[in-house]
Amino acid sequence: AETAIADAKEKIATVTDELSALEIGIKALDKSVAEATEQRQAENAEYKELMSSDAAAKEVILFAKNRLNKFYNPKLFKAPPKQELSAGDRVYENMGGEITTQAPGGIAGTGIAVLAQVSAHTQRGE
Repeated sequence: AETAIADAKEKIATVTDELSALEIGIKALDKSVAEATEQRQAENAEYKELMSSDAAAKEVILFAKNRLNKFYNPKLFKAPPKQELSAGDRVYENMGGEITTQAPGGIAGTGIAVLAQVSAHTQRGE
């Protein structure tokens, strides 16, 4: 009977040790998951910023290309769309009034509001 009790106590001690080892493993896994999540969120924010910068750069390039086409290749130039006047504005203009247009905003009057900011990248010694 005493050997059975000793065996049971030994098994309980073994199971307790295994449980504590599992708890330590779970805590380490939770920590690594949290770190990986933080890294993915940072990478996602960087990716979104890069994509918006790329889109702005493409817009500026297309605008510049169209301006160059105006001078060098007029057949390919795409004129900006004519602004449609409201009925009241047409009446005002027909009566001799001058309708002022809103000044184009953005970079150099292009209407493009965002320009990617480029910074120097430094390499760390490994």
